[in-house]
Amino acid sequence: MRTISRSTTWCAAILVIAALSACQTGEAGTGTAAAAAPAEASAPGGGQSMVKDDLSQKNVVGVAVGSPDHSTLVTAVKAAELVDALSNAGPFTVFAPTNAAFDALPAGTVEGLLEPAKKSDLQDVLQYHVFVGVLKAESLRDGQTLGMVNGSNAKISVKDGKVMINDATVVASVPASNGIVHVIDKVILPPAPAQ
Repeated sequence: MRTISRSTTWCAAILVIAALSACQTGEAGTGTAAAAAPAEASAPGGGQSMVKDDLSQKNVVGVAVGSPDHSTLVTAVKAAELVDALSNAGPFTVFAPTNAAFDALPAGTVEGLLEPAKKSDLQDVLQYHVFVGVLKAESLRDGQTLGMVNGSNAKISVKDGKVMINDATVVASVPASNGIVHVIDKVILPPAPAQ
């Protein structure tokens, strides 16, 4: 009887040790996988524009990307390498010309600005469409002057309830997670540098 009892005790001890060993291996394996996951998530691969978030409100770039009427603007923002800057926290007020607004420019203007050699000119034009801060349509006042990101000023006018920036009319406004997008019907060009 004693022999059976010792054998049973030894078998039980071996099973307990084996079970503990398996648990520790499983925990270590899980810990290793868990430790590897954050490293993969934080792997470098781009700036703020590379952050994927399908649940939150779109930022100003996401609003433009989601609009079929702003594909020319999106192409220009990419060519000017401003996607990351406009994807940051902001806040930004973006006056976003439609495709029709770009089409109304003299022939060859858009194509010329999209050439790599004209990147700084393209950035100047696009930055003239951005104000740092959130300006809702109802907070824009007749005679107001806005200091745009490119360093030049733009003029707001309000007549008969119609809001304009320079000679472009605001036709719609879309809130964004990092500001607001005002859709405009013309491309506004920065004033020529003073000589």
